[in-house]
Amino acid sequence: MTSRVMLISPAISAALREARFDDGCPLDPAGLRLAEAAAGALPAVDRALVSPGVRCRETAGALGLDATDEPELAGLDVGRWRGASLAEVSAEEPEAVARWLADPSCAPHGGESVRELCDRVAKWLDSAGQFSGRTLAVVEPEIVRAVVVRALGAPEPTFWRIDVPPLTATELSGRAGRWNVRVGRGLGD
Repeated sequence: MTSRVMLISPAISAALREARFDDGCPLDPAGLRLAEAAAGALPAVDRALVSPGVRCRETAGALGLDATDEPELAGLDVGRWRGASLAEVSAEEPEAVARWLADPSCAPHGGESVRELCDRVAKWLDSAGQFSGRTLAVVEPEIVRAVVVRALGAPEPTFWRIDVPPLTATELSGRAGRWNVRVGRGLGD
């Protein structure tokens, strides 16, 4: 049995433009227009899922998807850093940011570590591998990174080396424990 999973990163929002930890802000007008323009570029799917974040829900809606919230695909919980820019946090807590970026098990913000995120997403990916149809999920960029890390069996520090542009597709095919990955295709490509 082969499963197919397509992960779509959300359109641009003010938080993404400002390198700010997501605080539930909506898509900006340009991001919304781009998502609406890409609506016809998606394949037929057997199920559509969405990360419970605002920008993911709005992107799914703009893409014309009737998607179900999937709590396991929620973005990384950054605790007290939520809403702050990376520059602000780096200025106030430089050692904490350095530890967080260097050690996947570290969560100085009081939220979730990268390792915990990767483990959570790996469980979801295992369950997705049991589904014989095509799954499409609109998810935060860090979810795409975690899926790629776990699907390829890559070391967790590579999480920070994966760039996930807005409105791109990352596709997986295979089954639990053995995935092939196609990364970063634009929705209009």
